[in-house]
Amino acid sequence: MPSVFAGLCLTSAVSAGEYQLPPEVTPALRAACESDVRRLCIGTNPTVAKVKVCVTAKFLQLGKRCQVQIVLAGLKP
Repeated sequence: MPSVFAGLCLTSAVSAGEYQLPPEVTPALRAACESDVRRLCIGTNPTVAKVKVCVTAKFLQLGKRCQVQIVLAGLKP
């Protein structure tokens, strides 16, 4: 899975000027998934790899809106 979910959440750890969201993180995807990903997958010292693994492992725990946006974006786990 692309680094889409890391992009959703690493922005809190790194200033917006230093981190560019991946192009697959559309405004709709971010709006649908950001709170779920933060709640389920962001701990101390988040990395792209950790967030990707977490989102894949916890896909069924994400909200339905987030799941739908992931599938619509072609990023289903």
